[in-house]
Amino acid sequence: MSQSESPLTAAAHQALHKLSQELPDACERLDYVKGMTDQAASKVLGIVESAQEDAQAVGRQGHELSESLQRLAAAPDLSVERARAMMRLCAAYAAGAAGFADRVKGLQTEIMMAQDFQDLSGQVINKVLAMLRPAEAPLQQLLAAHDHVEPETAAQEQLAGVQTPDKALQQDDVDALLAEMGF
Repeated sequence: MSQSESPLTAAAHQALHKLSQELPDACERLDYVKGMTDQAASKVLGIVESAQEDAQAVGRQGHELSESLQRLAAAPDLSVERARAMMRLCAAYAAGAAGFADRVKGLQTEIMMAQDFQDLSGQVINKVLAMLRPAEAPLQQLLAAHDHVEPETAAQEQLAGVQTPDKALQQDDVDALLAEMGF
């Protein structure tokens, strides 16, 4: 450490150096979490869409069966054969509804399994935060210590690079800059 370098600057320099070495790993970990999240979301949406189609079919069959039963109950000439046929329809519907319930239970299990990434992603995010947090205070102190930028340096920084609409200088800014430079 040179004599002109304060301990604060040395700590900030060390934190910056460590952060610069860990930043690629942090980015890779966050990309991993993003990928897991995208994959799980797609899987869950696919499962839900499939379950909705099955639910619509069971619902439609239930309404049709209900209407048929009501018509049959209101018919004055209910034969044993018609009643048996209706009972077979009811049995088939009940079997279909039971099968649907089993499929839904399986789909719910799949949804829970698709969410297993949350534990892993939480661990990854905690690791990334552990990399970033130690650098925060020294960086803020370094910035605060070097907050007094020379006017010439500030002017050069403001004019450097392509001026996009959000970064372009307004006329008042240009006038102030020219005044600072003595024009």
